[in-house]
Amino acid sequence: MANLLLNDGTIESDLGEIARELAPLGIELRHYDPGTSLLFPNLLDQEVLTESEKLYIIELHNSVFEFIQQENEALWSDLLNLHPGSPNLHQLIATYGRYHTHTAAEPLYVLAGEMIYGFLRPDGSQVQLLIQAQDYLYIPPGVEHWCSPNASLNFKAVRYFANAEGWVPKYTGTQVSDSLNKPR
Repeated sequence: MANLLLNDGTIESDLGEIARELAPLGIELRHYDPGTSLLFPNLLDQEVLTESEKLYIIELHNSVFEFIQQENEALWSDLLNLHPGSPNLHQLIATYGRYHTHTAAEPLYVLAGEMIYGFLRPDGSQVQLLIQAQDYLYIPPGVEHWCSPNASLNFKAVRYFANAEGWVPKYTGTQVSDSLNKPR
């Protein structure tokens, strides 16, 4: 389950409270455990996946979560599979580890591992959200955020795209706070 680090140092783990804190940004966080991970546990533990294994995971996942595709009007989805040996890992971290926005929504469902997201709130303060397996995150277009894998560098998620380009970052120049206690 997700954890939210607030700007006063408080860590919130109650899903309802996290949703309340993120609501002003239009961000949705849900937790779904339909048991699909039981259908491919070895693949979730595997670092390197073949294209056919990725397609198998996506197809099986999307057959259970068809409603996510429909509610997001997703044209396509893919499997983000990060691990310590991922090609271009440092480039991906640098690309998405800075505050940016997207013109399209950013929905994703976490299959395995953890990812950290940072958000800029309307009052200028920043919060960090740790999402984990079976968390669904929806970030609306225009919300300033950054993301990074945690220290284990292991993360698998199905991403949903409503346009052909995918999520193209538009950098805002906002600095990631080194101390969440100080609004920027």
